[in-house]
Amino acid sequence: MDDKDLVQVAMAYREHAYAPYSHFKVGAAVLAKSGKVYGGCNVENSSYPVGICAERTAICKAVSEGEREFLAIAIVAASASPCAPCGMCRQFIAEMKIPRILMANLKREIKAVTLPELLPFAFSEENLQ
Repeated sequence: MDDKDLVQVAMAYREHAYAPYSHFKVGAAVLAKSGKVYGGCNVENSSYPVGICAERTAICKAVSEGEREFLAIAIVAASASPCAPCGMCRQFIAEMKIPRILMANLKREIKAVTLPELLPFAFSEENLQ
Protein backbone atom coordinates (compact mmCIF):
# COMPACT_ATOMS: atom_id res chain seq x y z
CA MET A 1 0.00 0.00 0.00
CA ASP A 2 1.45 3.37 -0.95
CA ASP A 3 1.23 6.65 0.99
CA LYS A 4 -1.71 8.02 -0.97
CA ASP A 5 -3.73 4.84 -0.42
CA LEU A 6 -3.09 4.90 3.33
CA VAL A 7 -4.09 8.57 3.49
CA GLN A 8 -7.27 7.75 1.56
CA VAL A 9 -8.20 5.11 4.15
CA ALA A 10 -7.61 7.67 6.92
CA MET A 11 -9.87 10.14 5.07
CA ALA A 12 -12.65 7.55 4.97
CA TYR A 13 -12.35 6.91 8.72
CA ARG A 14 -12.43 10.66 9.38
CA GLU A 15 -16.04 10.63 8.18
CA HIS A 16 -16.96 8.50 11.22
CA ALA A 17 -15.48 10.94 13.76
CA TYR A 18 -17.59 11.95 16.72
CA ALA A 19 -16.56 15.56 17.35
CA PRO A 20 -19.62 17.50 18.62
CA TYR A 21 -17.51 19.85 20.79
CA SER A 22 -14.43 20.78 18.76
CA HIS A 23 -15.91 19.97 15.34
CA PHE A 24 -12.34 18.92 14.44
CA LYS A 25 -12.71 15.54 12.79
CA VAL A 26 -9.60 13.40 12.46
CA GLY A 27 -9.06 10.08 10.73
CA ALA A 28 -6.13 7.70 10.98
CA ALA A 29 -5.00 4.48 9.35
CA VAL A 30 -2.14 2.29 10.52
CA LEU A 31 -0.41 -0.20 8.25
CA ALA A 32 0.75 -3.32 10.04
CA LYS A 33 3.74 -5.36 8.89
CA SER A 34 1.23 -8.13 8.09
CA GLY A 35 -0.19 -5.89 5.35
CA LYS A 36 -3.47 -5.29 7.16
CA VAL A 37 -4.72 -1.73 7.63
CA TYR A 38 -6.62 -0.59 10.71
CA GLY A 39 -8.49 2.69 10.80
CA GLY A 40 -9.79 4.96 13.49
CA CYS A 41 -11.35 8.33 14.17
CA ASN A 42 -11.43 10.70 17.10
CA VAL A 43 -14.25 10.20 19.60
CA GLU A 44 -14.90 13.17 21.87
CA ASN A 45 -16.63 13.16 25.24
CA SER A 46 -18.32 15.91 27.24
CA SER A 47 -15.72 15.12 29.91
CA TYR A 48 -12.91 16.22 27.60
CA PRO A 49 -10.02 14.04 28.87
CA VAL A 50 -12.13 10.90 28.33
CA GLY A 51 -12.10 11.29 24.53
CA ILE A 52 -9.65 9.42 22.31
CA CYS A 53 -7.70 10.53 19.26
CA ALA A 54 -7.92 8.86 15.86
CA GLU A 55 -4.32 7.67 15.97
CA ARG A 56 -4.74 5.84 19.28
CA THR A 57 -8.06 4.38 18.13
CA ALA A 58 -6.45 2.88 15.01
CA ILE A 59 -3.41 1.56 16.89
CA CYS A 60 -5.56 0.04 19.66
CA LYS A 61 -7.71 -1.72 17.08
CA ALA A 62 -4.59 -3.20 15.50
CA VAL A 63 -3.04 -4.26 18.80
CA SER A 64 -6.33 -5.80 19.96
CA GLU A 65 -6.24 -7.95 16.80
CA GLY A 66 -2.74 -9.19 17.66
CA GLU A 67 -0.59 -6.80 15.61
CA ARG A 68 2.70 -5.72 17.16
CA GLU A 69 4.75 -4.54 14.18
CA PHE A 70 3.88 -1.54 12.04
CA LEU A 71 5.17 0.14 8.90
CA ALA A 72 3.32 3.46 8.78
CA ILE A 73 0.45 5.55 10.08
CA ALA A 74 -1.53 8.27 8.28
CA ILE A 75 -3.34 11.10 10.03
CA VAL A 76 -5.85 13.36 8.23
CA ALA A 77 -7.86 16.42 9.26
CA ALA A 78 -9.42 19.48 7.66
CA SER A 79 -6.43 21.61 8.61
CA ALA A 80 -4.63 24.33 6.67
CA SER A 81 -1.44 22.28 6.62
CA PRO A 82 -0.88 18.52 7.08
CA CYS A 83 -2.22 17.50 10.49
CA ALA A 84 0.41 16.56 13.07
CA PRO A 85 -0.45 14.21 15.94
CA CYS A 86 -0.82 15.61 19.45
CA GLY A 87 1.87 14.94 22.05
CA MET A 88 0.04 12.01 23.62
CA CYS A 89 -0.35 10.35 20.23
CA ARG A 90 3.31 10.98 19.40
CA GLN A 91 4.29 9.02 22.50
CA PHE A 92 1.79 6.29 21.60
CA ILE A 93 3.26 6.05 18.08
CA ALA A 94 6.74 5.91 19.61
CA GLU A 95 5.72 3.05 21.92
CA MET A 96 4.66 1.02 18.88
CA LYS A 97 7.83 2.03 17.01
CA ILE A 98 5.93 3.12 13.89
CA PRO A 99 8.76 4.29 11.62
CA ARG A 100 6.83 6.35 9.04
CA ILE A 101 4.26 9.00 9.89
CA LEU A 102 2.13 10.55 7.14
CA MET A 103 0.50 13.81 8.12
CA ALA A 104 -2.15 15.01 5.67
CA ASN A 105 -5.08 17.33 5.13
CA LEU A 106 -8.18 17.24 2.96
CA LYS A 107 -6.31 19.05 0.16
CA ARG A 108 -4.26 15.84 -0.07
CA GLU A 109 -1.09 17.59 1.02
CA ILE A 110 1.11 14.99 2.69
CA LYS A 111 4.15 15.47 4.87
CA ALA A 112 6.06 12.27 5.70
CA VAL A 113 8.35 12.15 8.71
CA THR A 114 10.28 9.49 10.57
CA LEU A 115 9.69 8.62 14.20
CA PRO A 116 12.88 10.40 15.38
CA GLU A 117 11.74 13.53 13.51
CA LEU A 118 8.27 13.33 15.07
CA LEU A 119 9.45 12.78 18.64
CA PRO A 120 13.21 13.10 18.98
CA PHE A 121 13.34 12.48 22.74
CA ALA A 122 10.65 9.82 23.12
CA PHE A 123 10.28 8.05 26.44
CA SER A 124 10.89 4.33 25.87
CA GLU A 125 11.58 1.01 27.54
CA GLU A 126 15.26 2.01 27.78
CA ASN A 127 14.24 4.75 30.22
CA LEU A 128 12.78 2.13 32.54
CA GLN A 129 15.97 0.07 32.90
